Amino acid sequence: MPSDWSLSPQLEKDTINIGDLPLSRVLVIKDANYPWLLLVPRRAGAVEIIDLDEVAQAQLMTEISRVGRALKEITKCDKLNIAALGNVVPQLHVHVIARRSNDAAWPRPVWGVVPALPHDAEEVQQFINALRRKIWLG
Repeated sequence: MPSDWSLSPQLEKDTINIGDLPLSRVLVIKDANYPWLLLVPRRAGAVEIIDLDEVAQAQLMTEISRVGRALKEITKCDKLNIAALGNVVPQLHVHVIARRSNDAAWPRPVWGVVPALPHDAEEVQQFINALRRKIWLG
């Protein structure tokens, strides 16, 4: 792993770090409106998925699947939204968002629909603990 990798300051500000998978840092977005995770491959200079070599691309898909399955099981959501956009923050990151048909943005994308809602500290810690168990131990 390149030692010159660092998390974008904007992602650092907007997230809670819950740990590292072999390739990606797993983060929770600070918005209680949606169970919303980010996977950020720890590769300096990566902006697009195609910037990763084929082995890292395959690892990223494995990690997206692992995190997505855990998120779906924990939240019992209706749909997962998985996307790598990077229009605001160019550092490669993949959104994994649990959606419910009654959430604030349904059926539209989540961006900009309602202001971010702060997490309840106890609830977000329970969510993080459940994710850690499912992702790393499940």
